[in-house]
Amino acid sequence: MLKNRNTILFSILSVALLLALLLNISLGQVSIPMKEVFQSLFGGNASKDTWEYIIVNFRLPKAITAVLVGIGLSISGLLMQTLFRNPLAGPYVLGLSSGSSLGVAFVILGASALPAFLSQFLLSQYGIILASCIGSLLVLFLILIVSQQLKDTMSILIVGLMFSSFTSAIVSVFTYFSSAEQLQKYTFWSMGSIGNLSWENIMLLTTAVFFGLLLSLLSLKPLDALLLGENYAKSMGLNIQKARYIIIIATSILAGSITAFAGPIAFVGLAVPHLAKLSFKTSNHKILFFGTVLIGAIIMLFCDMVSQMPGFDFTLPINAITSIIGAPVVIWLIVRKKSIQ
Repeated sequence: MLKNRNTILFSILSVALLLALLLNISLGQVSIPMKEVFQSLFGGNASKDTWEYIIVNFRLPKAITAVLVGIGLSISGLLMQTLFRNPLAGPYVLGLSSGSSLGVAFVILGASALPAFLSQFLLSQYGIILASCIGSLLVLFLILIVSQQLKDTMSILIVGLMFSSFTSAIVSVFTYFSSAEQLQKYTFWSMGSIGNLSWENIMLLTTAVFFGLLLSLLSLKPLDALLLGENYAKSMGLNIQKARYIIIIATSILAGSITAFAGPIAFVGLAVPHLAKLSFKTSNHKILFFGTVLIGAIIMLFCDMVSQMPGFDFTLPINAITSIIGAPVVIWLIVRKKSIQ
């Protein structure tokens, strides 16, 4: 009975994902009929050249980015919540987002002190992505060094939060000495954006998310064991240290690469795993993994649709939309279910 229910739910979510993808590409400042979008994606070209240009060069890359961001952040949130057995853990709990923010803050807020040729490169899109990756990798490197000295998983969580506070403090110092123009540019980056990536950037992001998901798939059985406690996992012959490394590295690849290319995006990684658990009513990570993938992609596409403000000539920050839409939904679900695991 439960298996049939899950099959039906997976089918509904798969159809919903396809519809959300088509609707996301259809809506915007220029409305394109869904029939034309479907034809452009699966049958050839749209009937108007302008529509075809908009779909291929703007709408489709943004929709693919939304799917990748939704999947990557949702899965990394699931990994962190299980590893730390904490429902409030998210993809950025290890301080990866703060590390990325520190790298970007150093470039945007401090690049003026560097030589002109270096400053020009660092302030370009590739320079900001590189700075974000270096900041995230630096925090990951420090977390892995510390985790070798700690046997308690909760201690790693506390250390991650301390790294986050430390890097945030340094960003605050940079902010204090920055000009209004520099602060504006950094603020726009911190709001998140999924609409400025080229096909080359999308290929790089897809590769990173693929490897992160592959490591996550290898961690599904260890995650089921860790859910019952580390002592139980050890009694089953699980190498806790190895499993912990793989989970942390998978989360770092997913959250770090997404932050580098799209900026820090809130809510999705924290809330989607809970939505998957409430929907499928199971703690089996094999089911939760694929459920989280589908729900994460759908929610991110929906949030992007709202941020596009169809019929208006402006776009709202995606970071604000994910929180405005997501938080009330999760609160309603928790109140309705009376509890959450």
